[in-house]
Amino acid sequence: QVQLVESGGGLAQPGGSLRLSCAASGSIFAISIMGWYRQAPGKERELVATSTKGGVTNYLDSVKGRFTISKETNKNTRTVYLQMNNLKPEDTAVYYCHVQHWYGEVWGQGTLVTVSS
Repeated sequence: QVQLVESGGGLAQPGGSLRLSCAASGSIFAISIMGWYRQAPGKERELVATSTKGGVTNYLDSVKGRFTISKETNKNTRTVYLQMNNLKPEDTAVYYCHVQHWYGEVWGQGTLVTVSS
């Protein structure tokens, strides 16, 4: 199985930047897709960005050009990052790491991102 630990998030001003991290451990060889979703108050959870094992990325239209997803692999962990630049108030949400693997899927615990002046 795969275990996830999220970090990052917090408060940023409009136009500011934040970086989210999600470290996956366990059966990382079985991971096919890593990504980020978000859920704003009163709204449904939406896909923000994904990266396949082969490096193909996909972004929500509203974050294209502002957010960048990347990955780093070492011996025991595979970490996915979400670099968020030029943040807007509408980016305020709880952000969840998501991993699809051979045995199913797993979600991170969620981290709150608040964009406000």
